[in-house]
Amino acid sequence: MSDSARAEHATVFEPGSYATRQSVAPFPEFQHQSAKHPVTPVVQVYPADAVTRRAAGGSGMAVEIVEDNRRGRIDYHYCSALHMLAIHERGVRHNGCTVVEGLPKSTLQDCSRKLVFVPAGHRYHDWHEPRTLSRVVFFYFDPTRLAISPLGYARLSLLPRIFFEDNAIMQTALKLATLIEDGDSGHRQYLEALGIVLAYELLRTNTEADRAEANPSGGLAAWQRRKAVAYIEEHLAEPISLEALARLVGLSACYFCRAFRQSIGMPPQRYHLSQRIERAKTLLAKRAASVTEVGLTVGYNDTSAFCTAFRRVTGLTPSAYRRHFS
Repeated sequence: MSDSARAEHATVFEPGSYATRQSVAPFPEFQHQSAKHPVTPVVQVYPADAVTRRAAGGSGMAVEIVEDNRRGRIDYHYCSALHMLAIHERGVRHNGCTVVEGLPKSTLQDCSRKLVFVPAGHRYHDWHEPRTLSRVVFFYFDPTRLAISPLGYARLSLLPRIFFEDNAIMQTALKLATLIEDGDSGHRQYLEALGIVLAYELLRTNTEADRAEANPSGGLAAWQRRKAVAYIEEHLAEPISLEALARLVGLSACYFCRAFRQSIGMPPQRYHLSQRIERAKTLLAKRAASVTEVGLTVGYNDTSAFCTAFRRVTGLTPSAYRRHFS
């Protein structure tokens, strides 16, 4: 992480910034009473009345649906002895930033159907100005009470992850959210069973990421991933050669391409393209520049090439995407 990134990270997580935020009472199942370290295991939101919240608890787990109910800046903070998984069911932000301790920040615009995992003890901060009112399902897992043999949550050091995709986790999470909305107490056993399935799925994806982190033959090391991603984000509008990225992290081009794909989920060139398009989405939504100017800003000298690339990724032309936000 660069010096500037560290400074920004420290500012985002400045303890004094929590002083004005309203506390939220913990779920009864998760009251780890400790004189020195009381736990408030739910995401804190400021302003508190900017969202509506519905929750249910089970054995070693709690679920909460949080929905924005107004525009303007909304801040989410979390740090606890519990693992937290956030399912962004829907949400497009006009502006915002998401930070999970140990990872580069993300300014992803369209967070719909994206997942964020915050291991116990890690700090999380998300702020956004919603363009469309968001709906997020938060899951809180007690690593000690889910420490049954196949899961082993208490023994594992799970990795933080930001804005990843996993259809199995998403489908199970949405079933749980539906049970909470139904409000039928007779579904409690089913809710707890789904919670265990979700924990298994989360462990599966995290173990795969952990394997890539621990084993260089399976993916990039953490510092290599951070350095490569930061370089791409800093040079979005420029051509970036595979050889240049590989040299940056001390690998051959062929090995780097394979390791990058294992770690990120797509080849470097496709990741570069996806980040260009995400940046273009942000600029198009702000409506301050023409489609041609947006294309130039993200590295396309030819408007036709920009429109083709944008449509290939999003299914819409830049003009149609902009009209969607009018």
